This record gives sequence, C-alpha cells and structure tokens, in this order.
Amino acid sequence: MQTIDQALIKLEHSGFRSSFHLTKKEQTYLEEKGMEVMRRHAEDFVRQKLAPAEPVNDGKQTPMSGHPVFKAMHGTACCCRGCLYKWYRVPLHRELTESEQLKIVNLLMAWIERNSNNPTADDTGKNLKFSK
Repeated sequence: MQTIDQALIKLEHSGFRSSFHLTKKEQTYLEEKGMEVMRRHAEDFVRQKLAPAEPVNDGKQTPMSGHPVFKAMHGTACCCRGCLYKWYRVPLHRELTESEQLKIVNLLMAWIERNSNNPTADDTGKNLKFSK
C-alpha cells in the first residue's frame, strides 16, 4: 500500500495529472473558506460522486474546475471510479467503504495543501510558460 506522499510523487510523473493546478479564483475561494470547509466539501463530494457502487454519470460526474476539490479530484485521479481503479486498484461496482472514502479525502486534502498558493498557475489553472 502506498503512502500519500508516494501517490503524489507518482501523480507528478503523469503529464495529465500534473497539469492540474488551482486557479487564482480557486485559491481565493480556498483562502476565504479555509481547510476545514474544504475537508467537509471533499467528504461530501466523495460520498456523492464516488462512494456509490454505480455513480451517476461515472466518468463524467466531476467538473474539471470551479472548486478546489474538483481540481484535486482530477489532479489525484480520484475523479471517477475508473480512475480510482486504474491508479489505486479500488474495485469497481461496489460501494466504497468508510475507510476508502477517508483515504481519498486525505489524499485530496494533501494535494490541495501542496497546490495552494501555487505561483506557477495562471487563471486557467495551467502552468505558466516563461520565455527565455
């Protein structure tokens, strides 16, 4: 079983997963609401969007932006059951346990903490390109 740090390092090696960063608007929202509120939102989103055995619109249920937790879900490959299976071997077609939900929330929160106040993200959440 991998640790949160090991998972985050593995995700950094994925061009797609490492392309997600918080926008200035998402960072402002995070600063205004705080980490406790983000954790509650993460718990709610995981329970609603991932925990059911057959989530509604699985594979398309998580927006790509608009909330720090949504961005974290994509950045950590916790956006749908297919990605959870591919990256973490979480079995498909069964409800997530409380323990699995907690592990996902902890990973999301670690990603948010690492990506908060990221000076390399522009308003779209993409990495800034600097000319030489």
